[in-house]
Amino acid sequence: MSALHRSLEVYYGDPARDALMDRFYAQFVGPGDLAFDLGAHIGDRIGCFRRLGARVVAVEPQPICAQAIRALYPGDDQLTLVAAACGDQPGEVTLHVNSANPTVSTASAHFVAAAAGALGWEGQVWDTTIAVPVTTLDALIAEHGVPSFIKIDVEGYEEAVLAGLTTAVPALSFEFTTIERKVALACLERLATLGHYGFDLVLGERQQLVFGRWRSAAKLADYLRSLPHEVNSGDIYGVAQPTGASGVS
Repeated sequence: MSALHRSLEVYYGDPARDALMDRFYAQFVGPGDLAFDLGAHIGDRIGCFRRLGARVVAVEPQPICAQAIRALYPGDDQLTLVAAACGDQPGEVTLHVNSANPTVSTASAHFVAAAAGALGWEGQVWDTTIAVPVTTLDALIAEHGVPSFIKIDVEGYEEAVLAGLTTAVPALSFEFTTIERKVALACLERLATLGHYGFDLVLGERQQLVFGRWRSAAKLADYLRSLPHEVNSGDIYGVAQPTGASGVS
């Protein structure tokens, strides 16, 4: 329980952080929109999207985190919690749980292996596994509608999540880590097959786009490859561009 308390202290109770997050996500989410939060953890992005007036579908496989979300947002009829993982096909997957740091629990055994001995990941232990149900983005869209924005933060399982999406969406983000760059590169390739996207990225938790303009998947991939290991992680943002648009460089 102490790990969950630490997460609550980090992600809640900081009005300045909330305001910064709201200003950032307001470029993707607005009143009446639908937003998906995949890998919701304890729901700080849920709070942001709800403050911006969006309806939220949150997907979180860890029972302790799903319980926290229910406690933090009781009776909110604009929030739907799906207690599952999101992947390439419906069914069941093994979740590797980091009890001391639940935010990095993952359905990717490759991610756990990549973290072993890596600089910046010292002391991280995935100490137990649980079987969790799996849904897909296509299934979520069929049930809830097409979201204006999808946030994907699933610790190295992002490629599998996007494999379960077969149509372009207006905007989305997915996490990258420098220990698993190949996952992010595969995600960029996947999105390029779904539509014409422009990309930018945020390093760490800075809530500021690096380029301030939309770049091609190839240029974003080159930049991602060039990042030093110490950057550790961040999020790549993709926005669908109109057919024939010339705003992607």
